[in-house]
Amino acid sequence: MGCVLTKKLGVILDSSTTFKLKNGNKRSPDIAFFSKARLQGMTELPSGFLAGTPDLAVEVLSPGNTVEEIHNKLVEYFENDTRLAWVIYPNEKYILVCRSAQEPDRLLKSSDFLDGEEVIPGFFLSVADLFQPLSF
Repeated sequence: MGCVLTKKLGVILDSSTTFKLKNGNKRSPDIAFFSKARLQGMTELPSGFLAGTPDLAVEVLSPGNTVEEIHNKLVEYFENDTRLAWVIYPNEKYILVCRSAQEPDRLLKSSDFLDGEEVIPGFFLSVADLFQPLSF
């Protein structure tokens, strides 16, 4: 995500950042990207909760996650202005790319590339690189 910093496209936030949704719920995606357009006028991130949801929400599934839980998160993200979501399945080594909560746009396997599309222009990552085994 080096292009985010070098091109000053916005900020990348981790799961310690909590977003307050329109319905009052709070969500913390594993990784979030907030575009500079949505940060206009800010000189620093507010303390406490950020209103709304990020432009890109990334969820990394853990063994305890259920399909219903992930679906509910996606519904809330997209109802609160998220434009793109990536659901990463580390055990299966694939990624679902979503532009809505109704159905995934596509499934990416190790031979594919993850693309930031218009949300993070210039971001590309080989899915195989994301799931590389440790080699020390």
